[in-house]
Amino acid sequence: MGCSTCSSGEAKVAGCNNNGGCLTGGCNKMNVFDWLSNMDLPVVDRYNIVEVRFKGGRKDFFRNFDGHNLTTGDAVVVDVPNGHHIGYVSLQGELVRLQMQKKKIRDDDEIRKIYRIAHHKDLEKHGEVKKREMPTLYRTRQIIQDLKLEMKLSDVEFQADNSKATFYYSADERVDFRELIKILAAEFKIRVEMRQISLRQEAGRLGGIGSCGRELCCSTWLSDFKSVSTSAARYQNLSLNPSKLSGQCGRLKCCLNYELETYMEALEDIPTLSKSLRTEKGEAKLQKTDIFRKMMWFGYDDENAWFPIPVDRVKEVMELNEKGEKPASLLEDDIPGKDEFSALNSDLERMDKKFNQKSRKRKKRRNKRRKPRTQNSGKSNP
Repeated sequence: MGCSTCSSGEAKVAGCNNNGGCLTGGCNKMNVFDWLSNMDLPVVDRYNIVEVRFKGGRKDFFRNFDGHNLTTGDAVVVDVPNGHHIGYVSLQGELVRLQMQKKKIRDDDEIRKIYRIAHHKDLEKHGEVKKREMPTLYRTRQIIQDLKLEMKLSDVEFQADNSKATFYYSADERVDFRELIKILAAEFKIRVEMRQISLRQEAGRLGGIGSCGRELCCSTWLSDFKSVSTSAARYQNLSLNPSKLSGQCGRLKCCLNYELETYMEALEDIPTLSKSLRTEKGEAKLQKTDIFRKMMWFGYDDENAWFPIPVDRVKEVMELNEKGEKPASLLEDDIPGKDEFSALNSDLERMDKKFNQKSRKRKKRRNKRRKPRTQNSGKSNP
């Protein structure tokens, strides 16, 4: 779903209808906003390393030795091992320096150079090479199935000079694909590189729509995958349902970590209950906790009602229980006979009234539908 000037996919415009360009920037994978572009920086001290994006959101850094006048989105021919490849400029200037420091990449001689800005013939040849990717992907999957290898092939990327192809796969265990490489090299007449990726990276390369209705974070902006545990769902009072907590990659959703720190800060004021609260009316057990409203809901064993208690009041009752004292009720200390049914969940009461009204209306409709019986008096008209 990309435009013809980006590498996010085929040259098809689905949303922005901007044929031939990416002015909106919304159809690019791993798109970057240059917040230093409007600042006047010295031309002499301009950083000569640029960030180049390839298929699937893969990025690398290259040095602009010849001082080409580059802009973001330009197709460039870059130096790669044993050949050349075509990518698109995604970032330049001082932000590239910051990105290299963040990824701990040294500014040394190992950074390869940019040959030139890609010409029209270069792009045409690259487009013809890319047409080989899908047939190669399907054929390779058939070969893997014939060899009975426990691996899942997700994507194939051909080099622009048509001399090398990178096969991206995922597997649970180590795979011996030496025989596979021999077959692929003999059939497609190319150099073969097998690269194993994780399930999260696979979902990022394939893309898709999440349960939130937006594009997957791993395919649009997320590049560093942090570990996600079920404790993040417990802290946020989420249902421990694997089908709801798992993403398209089969792992826990990365977005479980987005609000975790906020929940952890809010939970600092919530007391931890190791046992039930004891009152003169009986033992009250914790049913649920509203973290941000600082409310804790308790219920007795012999009642169906839940009572919302503020956190400060819960701490007071806990202190009384530690001293061996029991309050008259969860709500008040000095009123022993206070009716706690006023704290009954109002939602349940509204639902009961709603269903009672509906049942009455149904009975009235049934009575109206019944036709009254006509009684013949037996008298004839004169």
